[in-house]
Amino acid sequence: MQAFRTWRGCFVVALLAVITMVVWVVGPISRQPGPVLPRERGAGHPERSAPGGRAAASSREYELTRLLQRRAEALRTRDETVFMASVDPKASTRFQRKQRMLFRNLREVPLAEWSYRLDATATVLPPDPGTLPVPPDELWAPRVVLSYALAGVDTVPTTRVMGYLFARRGDSWYLTSDTALQEQGRSTWRGPWDHGMVRVVPTDSGLVLGHDRNLELVHRAARMLDDSIAAVTEVWGTGWSRRIGVVVPGSRAELRALVSPAYAVDGIAAVAVADEVDTTTGRVEGPRVVLNTQTAEPLSDSALRVVLEHEITHIATRADTVEAAPMWMLEGFADYVGYRGSGIPPERIAPDLIHRLRAEGPPTTLPSDRDFRLSGSRLDLAYQQSWSVVRFLARELGERRLVELYHRIAGSRSPEEVEEALQDLAGMDLAELIESWGRYLLRTFD
Repeated sequence: MQAFRTWRGCFVVALLAVITMVVWVVGPISRQPGPVLPRERGAGHPERSAPGGRAAASSREYELTRLLQRRAEALRTRDETVFMASVDPKASTRFQRKQRMLFRNLREVPLAEWSYRLDATATVLPPDPGTLPVPPDELWAPRVVLSYALAGVDTVPTTRVMGYLFARRGDSWYLTSDTALQEQGRSTWRGPWDHGMVRVVPTDSGLVLGHDRNLELVHRAARMLDDSIAAVTEVWGTGWSRRIGVVVPGSRAELRALVSPAYAVDGIAAVAVADEVDTTTGRVEGPRVVLNTQTAEPLSDSALRVVLEHEITHIATRADTVEAAPMWMLEGFADYVGYRGSGIPPERIAPDLIHRLRAEGPPTTLPSDRDFRLSGSRLDLAYQQSWSVVRFLARELGERRLVELYHRIAGSRSPEEVEEALQDLAGMDLAELIESWGRYLLRTFD
């Protein structure tokens, strides 16, 4: 039992419902849909007037657009010389070196798309040119958005803001920094390629990305990925992409960059993330399962498979899940799918629930969303109760009706809508559900 408790640790983020990026986290497994990564904090600011007025500004925008087009094309065609020609030759040696490493670190990554969009209407004030190693003739800080897609994984490209600062030297423009605008609230998004050479293991249903230092875990995850996607699809159905990108960070700093600096990564085994979600259109950008190497590496194969299937369930269901949906259904359903074919007996899945049941009797309420923001055994109990109530519903309704109920409840924006869904599909109100669930727990565990 202890082996399964270690990766149930605390992680308090992301209600699938929350924020603006999406991180579905692993608690007892993956726990909570995590945060959606924030786009950028700073709003645009009036820029300093450019020499030459509107005509010069138009020329500047044209030249930088062409610069970014050449840079993107060089990455797609693996032309290092052209790529480095976009970098300021008088920028800091460190920045030039990091840009060269960025290019080389992307060498194995299969890109279906890599492009930049420049928005001249959303600029921030650049720093004083005198703060650069060699002051340029002009600096400009328009908003730049990277759009990229992993081949064989992303059905739609994902977009991320890049905190790029450009310098003009004579008639030529260059990228001179990607960190100088942080104080203005515009930071550069960092992908796995910013943290080292990316190694890629393709599977029939996706890709696993990692680094030399964690290749063993990369290959373990790759061996499980196709079967895990198939297991989720068996329950949820085929109405999702069934393509997954798994990222195995090589360091704590990379994990935080991929998940969100504000996200509590200690104790989690994995997190499901996405860059943007539109539940109206069903559009999900950049869905990834991010493994925490330190926590996931020691797991047995059966435990790691549960983790993957839990997180993949969050990705499969994300386009159907609104912010107000109750966590007991979101996390209970992901746990149900994750444990479903694991062979792990219920008493090992829910030890805290069994202890509470024998000490105090059946629960009188369902776990609240607040319970999922607790820690330690209280958080474990919330997940175990949620898993058990969804397991009960699966036995009462069958999996097909359970999935229908998930669709209704995950799309509910009020307690009244949840009650209506239970009445329509389960034939019981909330009080009747709690009472029937309690009797089921006594039959199962007591």
